Amino acid sequence: MGIFSRLADIINSNIGATLDRAENPEKMVRMMIQEMEDTLVEVRANAAKAIADKKEIARKRARIKEASSSWERKAELAMSKGREDLARGALLEKAKLQEALESMDEELEHLAESIEKHEQDVLKLEAKLREVKAKQQAIVARTETAVSRIKVRERVNDSRLSDAFKRFDQMERRLDDAEGRIESFDLGRGKTLADEISDLEVENGIEEEMATMRERLRQRAKAHGDTER
Repeated sequence: MGIFSRLADIINSNIGATLDRAENPEKMVRMMIQEMEDTLVEVRANAAKAIADKKEIARKRARIKEASSSWERKAELAMSKGREDLARGALLEKAKLQEALESMDEELEHLAESIEKHEQDVLKLEAKLREVKAKQQAIVARTETAVSRIKVRERVNDSRLSDAFKRFDQMERRLDDAEGRIESFDLGRGKTLADEISDLEVENGIEEEMATMRERLRQRAKAHGDTER
């Protein structure tokens, strides 16, 4: 048995509530769409049969109507010739055809109502089908978003990523250890001969620069004194 047991169940169904109760909404909505489409095909087939029946009965009615008119003309002819017996027989045949016409009129009216009902059912079914397909798109979008978020979280929490960071930290630690060993060699060591000579050279350069500055200042003060005299 399907989700819906009859057409009225589909038309009167609460799609949202049905999907909310479903354990697997994505699967449920696919089943709903399939059943609605199958029901729509069935309703259209019934409507097509009713339309065809109406056309066929309408053609038969037209022929019987013409036959009835023909018997009426024959009755008039017989009466004009003084043959009331023939006129009576012709009118009797016309009466029989008139009963058939009335029966066909009732059947045509019934078929017209049936076709109108089928049309209303098709409109309601199509509206429900659009509603379900809209729900399906929303479910698919939510599912894709959820899957994407899961993949992102899996990547963030991936043990391989954590291992890579650990290896990076270990590498930095090894570099720190190597640099520490290099710098440890300089601990407690005094100045070498080269260091002392380098210091003397720096100190000698400074003394020469200071002497130059003294001479420049002396020359500037002398020039200033000559100007005042």
